[in-house]
Amino acid sequence: MLETPARPKRIGFVSLGCPKNLVDSEVMMGLLAHAGAELTTSPESADVLVVNTCSFIDSAKQESVDTILEMARHKVTGHAQKLIVAGCLVERYRDEIRKNIPEVDAVVGTGELESILAAAGLDTPAPATETASPFNILSGVAARAEGDLRESQGRFSRTEWDGAVPALPQYLYDHTTPRLLATGKSSAYIKIAEGCDHPCSFCVIPNLRGKFRSRRFESVVSEAEALVARGVREITLVGQDTTCYGEDFGLKDGLAQLLDRLARIEGLVWLRFLYAYPNKITGRLLEVIATHANICKYLDVPLQHASPNVLKRMKRGASADIFLKTIEKVRAAVPGIALRTSFIAGFPGETEADFNILADFVREAKFDWLGVFGYSDEDGSQAFSLDEKVPQRTIEARKRKLMKLQQGLSKNAKSAWVGRTLNVLVEGESEETPLLWEGRTEFHAPEIDGKVYINDFGPHEALEAGRFYSCEITEAHDYDVVARIL
Repeated sequence: MLETPARPKRIGFVSLGCPKNLVDSEVMMGLLAHAGAELTTSPESADVLVVNTCSFIDSAKQESVDTILEMARHKVTGHAQKLIVAGCLVERYRDEIRKNIPEVDAVVGTGELESILAAAGLDTPAPATETASPFNILSGVAARAEGDLRESQGRFSRTEWDGAVPALPQYLYDHTTPRLLATGKSSAYIKIAEGCDHPCSFCVIPNLRGKFRSRRFESVVSEAEALVARGVREITLVGQDTTCYGEDFGLKDGLAQLLDRLARIEGLVWLRFLYAYPNKITGRLLEVIATHANICKYLDVPLQHASPNVLKRMKRGASADIFLKTIEKVRAAVPGIALRTSFIAGFPGETEADFNILADFVREAKFDWLGVFGYSDEDGSQAFSLDEKVPQRTIEARKRKLMKLQQGLSKNAKSAWVGRTLNVLVEGESEETPLLWEGRTEFHAPEIDGKVYINDFGPHEALEAGRFYSCEITEAHDYDVVARIL
């Protein structure tokens, strides 16, 4: 009598945090699918649940913990037999997670993605990568001098983190690594680098992700070409600092070279990158953005503040005047470019005068998109030990004031869009009402900026998600616009 073949393990994934974390989730899902697992979007039917966590600020950590506890309940009420926690929270709280949440069966750090197979009970060997090591460790690659300096200064220390693996993460996927896209058929992220060498005093990402390391140039090109061959039309390059790309290989203007090469891939409609470090925006980079029609006229430069006193305590440097000159240079080189930035309100030592400098800068710079984080006191960051902490109530008030200021600036800017004809990537029905569809222009990065709401399909009876349409902007609101299909 023939035996019924065993059903493949069903594995459910929850990915939290930034696009870089999402790429990690897609790699782990790809590895699992390659090993024979079946991925499911239903946690109730999953045999194994994986939560890929974020540990950037307190609110992200709390969301991660809440999600872990929510998924843990499915071990009682559903089919789940295993709960795996992955990502940044593991690097910071490896032992505490297992001690305080006994439902967790395994943990996978940011540098251990391939160990997801053993954690899930799938011991099939991972496919070979560019190196012969168990993980895709870039052995023999020269590090950036800045990274070596920071390491000698203790920048990447994890000695005070209970349970942290002493060795910094070194894993970096390549074009041969299986990957299962979670972003639909038309858009995809490509992680071109991992880690960070900058000394920013508010940030623990270097401790969580390791030293800066770039992917091989041709590996990125090969992955992009394969994605476009599969129907992807928008690629967003991500990394903690994409503008340092290639410096560890000795490349000058490595990001500009990479963009110039990728923009030549036939069938790629939009190409963009996140994020730019302000002093790394070179003339060559701007020239490449301006030259290629399919490189989105969009630049995300997280400036963090504008007061020189606060920036110095942040270990960032510069000032409002320097930033304004950079913005002027960018807008002159790439007319019509959309600029996005983010700031931290209430950093230790931020006075009312410092905040007013920041507010004045926002008024003068007139960013297209702006995000504001309230300062989060992260144990392990250098800012944690700074004095002159700003009261939480003041932090929230300053955050609200900045966002209110930006709301008015955005409303004025968006009103100038009315009457323009723009190419829009339609993403699907609006979550608010099926009567509206929504999409993005080249001036909108995925998920983080405003939306284009479509209330008139023009000559089409129905729209197709993932396609580009020519649209006329008919209305403007604070952050969003309304359009009709032409």
